[in-house]
Amino acid sequence: MPKTRHSIYACLGLSAIMLAGCEFDHPQTGPLRDDPVSIDLGNAERANVELDMGAGEMTLNSGAQKLLEGTFEYNVPEWKPTVRNSTSDSHVTVTIQQPSHRGFGGNAHYRWDLKLNNSVLLDLALHCGAGQAQLNLGDLKLRDLNVQMGAGEVRLDLRGKPSRDYDVNISGGVGQATINLPEGVGVYAEAHGGIGSVNVTGLEKRGDHWENTLYDNSKVNLRLKVQGGIGEIRIIG
Repeated sequence: MPKTRHSIYACLGLSAIMLAGCEFDHPQTGPLRDDPVSIDLGNAERANVELDMGAGEMTLNSGAQKLLEGTFEYNVPEWKPTVRNSTSDSHVTVTIQQPSHRGFGGNAHYRWDLKLNNSVLLDLALHCGAGQAQLNLGDLKLRDLNVQMGAGEVRLDLRGKPSRDYDVNISGGVGQATINLPEGVGVYAEAHGGIGSVNVTGLEKRGDHWENTLYDNSKVNLRLKVQGGIGEIRIIG
């Protein structure tokens, strides 16, 4: 890739991170808080979960005994995450949101370390702004996954043994994303770049999309759609 393009990405990414702060003054920090969070599974068979982080670090894994478990680490009091959940019959809706991230930087510390339950059918929406997100979701029972990137770095690992078809939609920002796909399932991928780049390995190019040899011949198929922004997206089959 030409050096000029790398320079453009670097400048745009830096500008976006600065704008994400919206203030030149760093926030007033305090003691580091380590707050636990847990949401009971109850009789839920299906869940809609939305995680919205404007700036910071997010780690999301499978393996929770409850519907959701984890911790929030932060040292800016007004950044305490808001947690909302409701239940209707066997359907649970959960929303976790960072209330503000203005002035992120300096000594500010903000991290979510969360786990989700493997057995409940999930519609999962993730909003990842300026920062880093490590998403290890291959063992979850996904129905639909939507990831909205910002100016940070997203590492999405879908390697596992899914038992049903599911859809993945990625909207790129000015950051970087690496997507590792599962083996042993059919994969259909569309990737459309903005002025950034989309690199695909391990899949065969078929017209305007990519497939692996198992697609349409497997009991389980994954459909991936990526809309790139002005960053870089890597898809690894």
